[in-house]
Amino acid sequence: MSQTKRILITVKFEPSQLDELRQIYPDIHVDAKPLSQGDTAPDDLWQQAEVLYTFRMLPLPEQAPNLRWIQFHSAGIEDHLDAPILHQPNVQATTMSGANAPQVAEHALALMLALGHHINEMLADQNLSKWPTQRGERYQPKELMGSTVGIVGYGSIGQRLARLLQSFGVKILASKRDLLTDGSESFHVDGQGDAAGELVQRMYPGKALGTMLKECDYIVVTVPLTAETRGMLGSKQLDSLKPGALLIDVSRGGVIEQDALIQALQKRQLSGAALDVFPIEPLPADSPLWQMPNVIISPHVAGFSHHYEKRAFELFKENLRRYIAGEELLNKINLERGY
Repeated sequence: MSQTKRILITVKFEPSQLDELRQIYPDIHVDAKPLSQGDTAPDDLWQQAEVLYTFRMLPLPEQAPNLRWIQFHSAGIEDHLDAPILHQPNVQATTMSGANAPQVAEHALALMLALGHHINEMLADQNLSKWPTQRGERYQPKELMGSTVGIVGYGSIGQRLARLLQSFGVKILASKRDLLTDGSESFHVDGQGDAAGELVQRMYPGKALGTMLKECDYIVVTVPLTAETRGMLGSKQLDSLKPGALLIDVSRGGVIEQDALIQALQKRQLSGAALDVFPIEPLPADSPLWQMPNVIISPHVAGFSHHYEKRAFELFKENLRRYIAGEELLNKINLERGY
């Protein structure tokens, strides 16, 4: 390991942020070289880097013999799991999971309210300058108050959503891959997590997902895409939904089987769906989802926020402090789990 720790940052940081890092850690050398897709860092920077902050750019193991920690700028890293550098025994990697939780949870809540109150149908009428007849029947809302909301995946986003829902008088159920893990080594903006599941009336293990779905008026999907979660909501699970349920997906394209989803919408097993992610993006123009009046298409924007860069920087600072102190890092990637 190099005597002077060197950090290579390939994402654009504000000059004030770089200055802050250098002031906090004057003995650390920070190389800031923002890279566009297809670019690569000079060989000497790869050779010297002990810490890498990156969005997508990864070196080969032989290019970066001193590398010990990779901090990804994104929460989802499913496209990078096969990268050889991540499988080196002396390299640990972490994600930005949790840095985008506030905006994704707010987006999910907005979609829940929009679906439940027929906002998409109202906007369609507005575009036609149409004052609908029988509007009381047509726009009869599915209120959140008194409803049961099932959160599929109770990580940082699911926990944040549960907090937002507290004032709506809902019953919250959640499913989680492993009920024995407490999530204490995950990042939560302003500490607003719910690792103990205190906001949830009942927590279901992943194998009992179908049982939970039968109880829900709203289902919100927030799991990462892994080999285990790919297609986890297929025909069997969607057929088990309470008739008239509403589905919101802010996870990753591929978690829900799209053909099964379309069928569930067509036969009204689902009353509606609001979808931010799709197996193929952009969503093809010939997809039936575009023409369904009970579907809201959100073009993979749930994670966008002017605050993301600041939150990401705060997480990186905390992880850098932990790294220097020899403490456990937040959001460590488990290659076997896939996130």
